Amino acid sequence: MPITVDIDVMLARRKMSVGELADRVGITPANLAVLKNGRAKAVRFTTLAALCEVLQCQPGDLLRWEAEDAADVLRAPERA
Repeated sequence: MPITVDIDVMLARRKMSVGELADRVGITPANLAVLKNGRAKAVRFTTLAALCEVLQCQPGDLLRWEAEDAADVLRAPERA
């Protein structure tokens, strides 16, 4: 998937554990691990907002887009 999750980067910057972040955000450590490891299919805006509030960051600090490879980019339809 071309979306990369950088929650672990922000956790390291804030010197915070996964368990502490999960408690402060109000989700289970297991669900946070699924999100952190890039296995989530979706994230609720309320969860993203809570992560940003606790970590004092912007959504772009947690999520970024990376092309899978040049061939995929060339095949992608143009957006108007």
